Amino acid sequence: MENQILSLIMYCLPAVVTGTIAYLFFKEHTHNENKRRDFILKEVAQKEVLPTRLQAYERLTLFLERISAHHLLKRVSPISNRPIDYKDLLIANVEQEFEHNQSQQIYVSFPCWKMLVAAKNGVLQTVIEIDEKKYKSADDLRPILLNKLSECKVTPEMALSVLKKEVSRYLK
Repeated sequence: MENQILSLIMYCLPAVVTGTIAYLFFKEHTHNENKRRDFILKEVAQKEVLPTRLQAYERLTLFLERISAHHLLKRVSPISNRPIDYKDLLIANVEQEFEHNQSQQIYVSFPCWKMLVAAKNGVLQTVIEIDEKKYKSADDLRPILLNKLSECKVTPEMALSVLKKEVSRYLK
């Protein structure tokens, strides 16, 4: 009886060893194949997403340029002589620019987006805080706005620096 059990074990041992080795090879092969497939998919997606992401960085750069003090005041001329009308026009313009580019946030990092929002809010807060009653006309208000906007805690130029630093990671 012992001899038969030993014979059976000796007969089954090569099959168990072969099966175990085959299983391990199959598992490793499947794992490597999945990694290769994921790499190819990621590479294809990266080739398709990178141009879109770069386009988003371009649009956000343009947004920051358009709300920077010099460009904003140069581009948005007063439509009436009343300072309050000019303030309202500037606020509406910045908000419109932001809303137009809001969807780009999915292409940038969260800290970068927060910096852009802080720059936009800084510009808006500065414009809102100006006491327009002190000025006779919108043209009298413009130089004051230029000075105050350049003194923001977070300027569009600072946000642009963060944006450029982030995009440089994709261009290396």
